[in-house]
Amino acid sequence: MPRTSTDMTRHAMNGPTMGTRWSALFHMPSGFDVVPARKAMADAVTEVDKQMSTWRPESDLNRLNAARPGGWVALPDRLLTVLGAGLAIGRTSGSAFDIGMGDATTAWGFGPADANEDMIRTARLAKRSPAHDVLELDKAAGRARKHSEMCFDLNGIAKGYGADQLAEAARQHGIDAGLFAIDGELRALGTRPDGRGWAVAVETPNLDVRAVHSMLELDDAAVATSGDYRHWIDIGGHRLSHTMEPRLGMPLRDPPASATVIACDCMSADAWATAMMVLGQARGLALAERLGLSVLFLKHDEPEGIGCGLFAR
Repeated sequence: MPRTSTDMTRHAMNGPTMGTRWSALFHMPSGFDVVPARKAMADAVTEVDKQMSTWRPESDLNRLNAARPGGWVALPDRLLTVLGAGLAIGRTSGSAFDIGMGDATTAWGFGPADANEDMIRTARLAKRSPAHDVLELDKAAGRARKHSEMCFDLNGIAKGYGADQLAEAARQHGIDAGLFAIDGELRALGTRPDGRGWAVAVETPNLDVRAVHSMLELDDAAVATSGDYRHWIDIGGHRLSHTMEPRLGMPLRDPPASATVIACDCMSADAWATAMMVLGQARGLALAERLGLSVLFLKHDEPEGIGCGLFAR
């Protein structure tokens, strides 16, 4: 007989990571020692940050960024996994998702430094190739090399992978049901003790207030939202989204307010949410239908920011 919610103790924990916070919510029998599980989850997201951050000069990703073209760079397996997923989603999305946008992200002020006009001009004039045409991975040998200069940025996929690693660390400590999150990327294991899915709110895209647009119930699935209303900069009185247009090396000019994607793992949901912002509603929904993705678009110009479109698998 499954345990009821009265047989279980609720645990909620969180901590800092990747410039934001991670969180975990789960129920376990009374007497469960949460200390080792908490440490394992904190260690898991710290490892992701150390390997994949563009804010840490010593990160493995920045070692790859600093390497000269043509030379192999030894990289840890987890970073190679995320790089490989980023390249694959880049191909499938027609380069709407591109991990090779580090120069543009930095130039426009979405990295460790403020926006720089000279760097912006260089990024916009650069002859751009998709990352999957530049980066070569050799997972068997634990290495990668780029065939021309390129700066990689995993901000559109690493937090989702971090949420997956939170869930995996919890699972390894006997937690087979819970909700694990980094910022707006969430991974659900199993169901709640009452058998229902984990309740997740989709936020109304409003700059001034936080409000719930709709609710989802996740059962062994992941969800990620990308939007233009939380992470942005103001340049010359114009609010610019943090999501880059890969073809132009600049922020999206007329993006949806947000795109929410449900997938089996949070790494994929995170990357596809970014790709859907770049593709926009029409192209995004058409591709989602072909691929069997579940996507919700919201936009600013309808009452309460709602009503753009949903395609569910």
